[in-house]
Amino acid sequence: MQYDIFTNAASRQRGECLVIGSFEQKLGSEGAAVDRVLKGRIRSLLASGDFSGRAGDTLLLTEVAGLGCPRVLLVGLGPENRFNRRAWRKAHSAAFAALLRTRVASAVLALEAPTEDALDAEHRARAVAELAGAALYRINHLKTGRQPKLPLLKRLRLGVADARAAAAARRGAADGDALAASSALLKNMANLPGNICTPRFLGKQALEVGKAHKRNMKVRVFDTAQIRKLKMGSFLCVAQGSAEPPRFIVMEYRGGRSGAAPLVLVGKGITFDTGGISLKDPAAMDEMKFDMCGAATVIAALDMAARMQLPINLVGLVASAENMPGGSAVKPGDIVKSADGQTIEVLNTDAEGRLVLCDALNYARRFNPAAVVDMATLTGACVIALGAHHSGVMANDEALAAELVQAGRAADDRAWQLPLTEEYGEQLKSNFADMANIGGREAGAITAAAFLSRFTKGMKWAHMDIAGTAWLSGAAKSATARPLPLLAEFLIRRARG
Repeated sequence: MQYDIFTNAASRQRGECLVIGSFEQKLGSEGAAVDRVLKGRIRSLLASGDFSGRAGDTLLLTEVAGLGCPRVLLVGLGPENRFNRRAWRKAHSAAFAALLRTRVASAVLALEAPTEDALDAEHRARAVAELAGAALYRINHLKTGRQPKLPLLKRLRLGVADARAAAAARRGAADGDALAASSALLKNMANLPGNICTPRFLGKQALEVGKAHKRNMKVRVFDTAQIRKLKMGSFLCVAQGSAEPPRFIVMEYRGGRSGAAPLVLVGKGITFDTGGISLKDPAAMDEMKFDMCGAATVIAALDMAARMQLPINLVGLVASAENMPGGSAVKPGDIVKSADGQTIEVLNTDAEGRLVLCDALNYARRFNPAAVVDMATLTGACVIALGAHHSGVMANDEALAAELVQAGRAADDRAWQLPLTEEYGEQLKSNFADMANIGGREAGAITAAAFLSRFTKGMKWAHMDIAGTAWLSGAAKSATARPLPLLAEFLIRRARG
């Protein structure tokens, strides 16, 4: 997508379609200016009820005279007193959906911006590019029928107040375009079925990203024998029931000062999770192909940092395996040893994400990281606690947790901090090993984080449970690319100050 920025009247801008907004029964300032050129045509539509202005409604007007565009797309903004950032994003999504139903190749965007809690020009342009990318994304499905025509939309023009805002908007649009491209990469991996997206497939995807950014990125993919040499017994126990071999992926992006401590991102890469011997219920088990969304997020985040050319050193670690039942599968009651020498009693083989992550977190130590953030579709308990609206954040460093929550708020990719005090770790006591891998039903999302915290001592670390936010179910079943927008804001703030 190409993005242009303008500072003068929207009615003068040339393109194939001008997009303006209307509140319920009232035009905003941009719409009123355009309506004056159209001699009250839009007000007549509002007065007659032919267009209500309800949030998400759209109406395409043709044969308009006096404008730089031959079409006008009206987008409903809803009640003026409830017009906020969420409504603003909804309006843009509705606008892009309507534009993509036409054969329009270029559009001028002149939607109202909310006055309260408003985005600055840079964040507004980044959000527009992110939303446009989401609208343009098509699932890489494997249907054999005739494929629909690809959208023609290739160019968007965004209006801002002045030259200073224009420079910020250009930067934001470029970042948003990179975010959109990396989000598509993430979704492409996550939406594939488990028989295609295997640990070996993820390894190849990481190598492809490294090849695309070879000037400042190095990628290594470790096989079973190499993982065994690293003494990652906890990670390997999850993989031992599957015919598919595991992979441990190490990606290093060197965009910052030489020798500067890197930020380490760690992702759970269970490409299919049956629950192992602790077999899951059959209902919705197909969605367990999304159990590698943390891994896909890490790979996409490294790709995004390179696309944005962020001045930061970044490491991505992915522990990828299938969790399958079988004659060699790990059993409830088995005791395994992690890479740092701690013993773990596996009471539930469906609590496998923490078993692969703990060895990856230990591996992060060798980079002397400035901070470590792991992302995992880890617990159903987090879905019960926060639903599909917020990702869960738990940390051993309050400042790091606050940084992630604030980044999510700025990116409209929200997260919520849950407590992580020592009492929760007491639920992991085992009679036979240093710890158990589960702590009972109570506070399941937190006890999972408490388990991981035992492998992060001495490091600034935060855990993000994205089990509720990483994908949608039902008719809209697909990966969401969350929490990549949050990470974009987090990394940009870290890199650019």
